[in-house]
Amino acid sequence: MAMFHEGQAIWVQQQDGSARAAIYVGTDENATWFGGTPAVYVVYPDTRSGEEVLMERVTVRDAPDVHPASG
Repeated sequence: MAMFHEGQAIWVQQQDGSARAAIYVGTDENATWFGGTPAVYVVYPDTRSGEEVLMERVTVRDAPDVHPASG
């Protein structure tokens, strides 16, 4: 079921609609095990902070310097 692999460059959609560059760390297995929405753990390189986000907010970042809205 893994859609991403550890260390993969991803985009995390923010509440304002922008996308923030992040690195995929892992899947929150407990979220789906107990019937919740699938979630993943990410780390933001710019601040070296991390968070748990809903998987639906995450997309693959093909090239580290190309934002999905810019093509």
